[in-house]
Amino acid sequence: MAQKGILEGIKVVDFTWVGAGPMVGRELADHGATVVRVESHKRPDSLRVQTPFRDGIPGIDRSAYGAAFNSNKYGMSLDLTKLKGLEVARKLVAWADVVADSFTPGSMAKLGLDYESCRQIKPDIIYYSTCQLGQKGPYNVLGGYGVMGAAYAGFSHLTGWPDHLPVALPNAYTDVIAPWYLCSVVVAALEHRRRTGQGSYLDMAQVEAGITFWGPGVLDYTTNGRVATRMGNRDPYMAPHGVFPCRGEDKWVAIAVATDEEWRALCQAMGDPEWSQKPRFATFLGRKENEDELEPLIAEWTKDYPAEQLMAMLQAAGVAAGAVYTCEDLFNAPQLKHRQHFRPLEHKVIGPHHYHAPAYILSKTPNHIWKAGPCLGEDNEFVYKQILGYSDEAVTQFLLDGVITTEHDMPDILKPKKPG
Repeated sequence: MAQKGILEGIKVVDFTWVGAGPMVGRELADHGATVVRVESHKRPDSLRVQTPFRDGIPGIDRSAYGAAFNSNKYGMSLDLTKLKGLEVARKLVAWADVVADSFTPGSMAKLGLDYESCRQIKPDIIYYSTCQLGQKGPYNVLGGYGVMGAAYAGFSHLTGWPDHLPVALPNAYTDVIAPWYLCSVVVAALEHRRRTGQGSYLDMAQVEAGITFWGPGVLDYTTNGRVATRMGNRDPYMAPHGVFPCRGEDKWVAIAVATDEEWRALCQAMGDPEWSQKPRFATFLGRKENEDELEPLIAEWTKDYPAEQLMAMLQAAGVAAGAVYTCEDLFNAPQLKHRQHFRPLEHKVIGPHHYHAPAYILSKTPNHIWKAGPCLGEDNEFVYKQILGYSDEAVTQFLLDGVITTEHDMPDILKPKKPG
């Protein structure tokens, strides 16, 4: 069991799925909250069927991606389309301090599990909803994933080369921004309830959270009327600014020069080659106007050095530089090892599997990563009997009635295929 955390004693019912919602529950669980994740085999979380799978074999309990967002949670299976299933859900709400929802607006209301319904069960409940565009407004019912949210927030328009089409970001960008706003607000709501006894309803629009990370572009438009567009790896206020080849196969270093002083430091690190002394490179405006000529010259120097050596050399000289890491590099990185960022756990199906720890460490109540992401329904016995107090007979009847879903209830396309 987890060591005592700052959120010890806080109980969370997690109805969320995919990315942004589950990450909030995971963060609360990492710091001591008891989080029960409610799922159904009839319509599994789409992350459960996303690669990578253990040994490349698909399965709802074989996705490392699906497991990674749900460490430290208890997993139960429950059919919310059945009346007895809704009775179980309401009993969970009565037990909880926090209820979490990440479905399209209106979905939980149809089940009688929206905030207004839940606070009839428990008046001081804290309820958070997270979706693409928020609960109200002309586009509120537009569903989607973080890739769509990143496009709507303007990031895809900025990604790629100026003479090519926009490029979809390689990840669901708003999904990895929104949770941390919501974590802060949930903690604030818990403190508000501690002081006043009052619950709260928290409505998170993931797109809006993403837009806050594009502050300079938004301000440039509202102040100067300029619309930012694609510029590859370049930056409007730095030159050079890009990724340059290094010694070895697919090895690179990122370099960013913000001032003329930093440019002179870079030149000195390069040994003051003759070309670096040309007047057209002496100022930011000159370097910016001649980037097409400048970048290959720098690349000709960087290609003879290992990326980490360049990173150390340039940082020592006062130039921002960073080696471009692969996933393998991350697991070998001394700094990440020192901070114990990757925590190995034993998953019931995947086996040994590493999980991210929070990027911050609380001095008196540090995080504790102790439980792998649950298989679907893995903790039914504990949740139904120990948390909710149902008898063996009641649980058996729930199984017979299909209230507790099993692998048998999955869509045929998701069921494991028998050999031959």
